[in-house]
Amino acid sequence: MERFICIHGHFYQPPRENPWLEAIEIQDSARPYHDWNERIAAECYAPNSASRILDGEGWIKDIVSNYAKISFNFGPTLLSWMQGCDPELYQAVLDADRQSMDWRSGHGAAIAQVYNHMIMPLANARDKCSQVVWGLRDFEHRFKRFPEGMWLAETAVDLESLDILAEQGIKYTILAPRQAASFRKIGEEQWQECNGSIDPTRAYLCRLPSKRTITLFFYDGPISQAVAFEDLLSRGEAFAQRLVGGFDDARDWPQLFHIATDGETYGHHHKFGDMALAAALDHIESNSLARLTNYGEYLAQFPPTVEVQIHENSSWSCAHGIERWRSNCGCNSGGHGGWNQEWRAPLRSALDWLRDRLAERYDELGRQYLKDPWQARNEYIRVVLDRDEANRNTFFAEQARRNLSDDDKVAVLKLQEIQRHAMLMYTSCGWFFDELSGIETVQVIQYAGRALQLSQGLLGQDLERGFKERLSAARSNIPENGNGTQIYEKFALPAQVDLTKVAVHFAFSSLFREYPEQTRIFSYTVNVEDYKKMVTEDAALATGTVRIVSEITQESSRLMFCVVRIGHHDFKGGVSSCLIEAACASIKEELLEEFDRGHYIEIVGLLDKHFGMHNFSLLDLFRDEQREILNLILDATMEEFTQDYRSIYEHNRHLMEFVQETGMPVPKRFLAAAEISLNTEIKEALMAEDMDGDQVQRIIANMQRWQVAVDLPEVEYSLRTFADGLMDRLYGSPSDLALLQRIKTFVELQKTTPIQVDLWDMQNVYYKLAKTAYPRFQSRAREGDGAAAGWVEAFKQLGEMLSMNLGTVLAEE
Repeated sequence: MERFICIHGHFYQPPRENPWLEAIEIQDSARPYHDWNERIAAECYAPNSASRILDGEGWIKDIVSNYAKISFNFGPTLLSWMQGCDPELYQAVLDADRQSMDWRSGHGAAIAQVYNHMIMPLANARDKCSQVVWGLRDFEHRFKRFPEGMWLAETAVDLESLDILAEQGIKYTILAPRQAASFRKIGEEQWQECNGSIDPTRAYLCRLPSKRTITLFFYDGPISQAVAFEDLLSRGEAFAQRLVGGFDDARDWPQLFHIATDGETYGHHHKFGDMALAAALDHIESNSLARLTNYGEYLAQFPPTVEVQIHENSSWSCAHGIERWRSNCGCNSGGHGGWNQEWRAPLRSALDWLRDRLAERYDELGRQYLKDPWQARNEYIRVVLDRDEANRNTFFAEQARRNLSDDDKVAVLKLQEIQRHAMLMYTSCGWFFDELSGIETVQVIQYAGRALQLSQGLLGQDLERGFKERLSAARSNIPENGNGTQIYEKFALPAQVDLTKVAVHFAFSSLFREYPEQTRIFSYTVNVEDYKKMVTEDAALATGTVRIVSEITQESSRLMFCVVRIGHHDFKGGVSSCLIEAACASIKEELLEEFDRGHYIEIVGLLDKHFGMHNFSLLDLFRDEQREILNLILDATMEEFTQDYRSIYEHNRHLMEFVQETGMPVPKRFLAAAEISLNTEIKEALMAEDMDGDQVQRIIANMQRWQVAVDLPEVEYSLRTFADGLMDRLYGSPSDLALLQRIKTFVELQKTTPIQVDLWDMQNVYYKLAKTAYPRFQSRAREGDGAAAGWVEAFKQLGEMLSMNLGTVLAEE
């Protein structure tokens, strides 16, 4: 009988964006990357788009996309981040799906996911429907086709959720083996109990209360667990043999052996896991051990002959069903003695209360503007995916019950955003871990805070007090964090942003950069109507008038500002509404005159007089810009420190060498200077226009002599970014032989250092050049072109340095 293998990867990250900015702010725990999405993309998502297949001696013989050969789903919120922050990787994911359709009889590798990873059995019917519809629309928008399958968050399932999937046209979903309750051949009467396990090698039909049906695939549990938690990804061939070992000649049907794991297993949780996956898939195909497929292709060829009943309210990651997201079930204690998860229930209860109050007012107020508020909510995903004015107007035209004024449109957008955040606050990660004040739980509380902020002045009632009262019943395991109300006040409220805060951000950052008349700051547009900046050696002042517009709700405000910097770090500012032109002009003139006279202290008094306060400071900037400005302020100081340390090192090096020769311990102060100096020198030497190998070796010898550690990963990240930039330039100008030689020198020299720069991106570009530019130069070299022959030789030398198997990588098609 035919044998098929399918590996499913569930690629997903908890949302990390500031709900008010719609963007992820810098996360220091992810250094040297900007944030954890960026770091995991570098460790997992990108490697799986271009994974290495090695020959027997460890040389790269091919670079392939794992996505095209497996089944996968990406969380829509993760793909949204990827589209904006890593468009090349985003396109690679989309291209892999199209490639899989060519290979798999028109069936794509990608399947959809319920929108924001909500635990479906714990959701009400309306939210379930919106989660499915939003997941479908998001998938269609990105992959340009309808999905055959849909992933349920944590595979948490009940019959109502399956019915909604089937109603929306979804053919199948994937569950854990313990979620099967009983099965029987279609047409038979007797059900057989599964007792926690079911044969994973076939498709199963599930009949639903509505008389609809859906196909269920139950992945192999033991091997999926081994991939995630054991050492199965240490060798690709062993991985392949374990998969093939799941087949059984006693079965009399075309067997589909399949597993499902978190996609992050392949590279983030297990370093080089992507390569083990690529090697396993290559070994299976090369040795004809089975046919690689995906669920859609298998289902089209082999419809179910067996039907199944499920355990409702079950999931893949909680042995107690779905208690992990509503009770202290004991899952994921985190190893903290004495901690509990009693906070899970009151957190959910508080959010349920808020959801229901918001829904009541949404339904009541929404009917003043919309034909059907809940249908409008389902269709609002189209606006979320494309906030262009024309797209918004199409939404209003289709959903509004009458012509809407501009104020009406703002009200409708606010209503929709309230509902969006009322769903986002149920993202499963908020309950998954062990502490109420953890970043994932704070994130869902912030979504609730955003919904509450949007409701103020719109829904006609103060819901925040009732929400906080209920949230106080959730107790943190960390005494100083108290309860949910204190966490809301400590972590959610300070993150809030309004139009005034955007104006403050613009004003302070304008002291350090030049802005055009219209600029985008995260999810806000700033239109500069009037602006004046004055700068002296000791201070700087900026004042003017701006109109701030929210790109999300179209709410806008015209604001006047004045900010002043006195010395390096004393920042003060004020913002107020100013609608009378003459009054704005008079205030501006008075401020500029005082600054021109050097009366900096008097300006603080004028801020109080005209703006009511001067308590805005650099602390009110959004985190990324704040960090950038602080770096600008610190750069000059740190450069002075560095030069001082280098001077100390150079002036005292010979003396310290003599001290070392006598056997006397070298003073720690000198070693501190040596560390800073030599780390700076090695970066400068490797990034120099004309790299000097002898100089690099002298620096390395001195680092070894003084036992100075390289400042990893900061130095490695800087050098990698520099080298990747050189390689990108070569891809744009492949005939630049001097640049090719410079890249060669860099790779050769860095390999003599203890830094070990990650050459992954460079290898990818080399591989692309090997398939595009190399054949052209090779052809010209064969015709006697000496310059082309020199290029070919240098390119081959670089390939060897980059661990390429030239016999296969440079093989002409």
